[in-house]
Amino acid sequence: MRRESRILEDYLVASARLGDRQAFARLVELRGPRLLSHATRLLRNREEARDAVQDSWVDIYRGLAGLRDPMAFPAWATRIVTRKCARLIKGKTSRRKLEQDLVLNSDVVSQPVVPDFGSASDAEKVRAAIEALPPTHGAAIALFYLEDMSVAEVSVALDVPVGTIKTRLMHAREKLRVLLKGDNDE
Repeated sequence: MRRESRILEDYLVASARLGDRQAFARLVELRGPRLLSHATRLLRNREEARDAVQDSWVDIYRGLAGLRDPMAFPAWATRIVTRKCARLIKGKTSRRKLEQDLVLNSDVVSQPVVPDFGSASDAEKVRAAIEALPPTHGAAIALFYLEDMSVAEVSVALDVPVGTIKTRLMHAREKLRVLLKGDNDE
């Protein structure tokens, strides 16, 4: 995120903490799309992601007064969304287990998803490749590179240790390198 946007967000957080509802509404407009993108990467379902983010905003509003450092807001809010998504995923565990058992008992062999880039621009190719990554790797890469968060902030946002984030970034970079490798090894 550019410095000016970050300063504006810090100001809006400070104002919202003091009870300014318009500042909170503006904060939702500013940070909301990023949180929705993050939830969509984790859940792989835009409608479920919208619900998760909407529920998260209630928790964010309630917890905002306890946030000590307005500059920590992006990682803090993202962690709330991450936890909400984790609860949704956990609730689906039995269904996924059943689906996995069915796949294991069938003759179908799962192949890794390779995005079809066609005539996409470089930015579109990179975004498609990030979407093809496992959700945990895609989230780490997107927060680090697209949201311009530090490793420590990504660690807070995803609620995992810094070492885990470094490992996820390493593996994600390698997978992206393979996915984006051109015919001429560019």
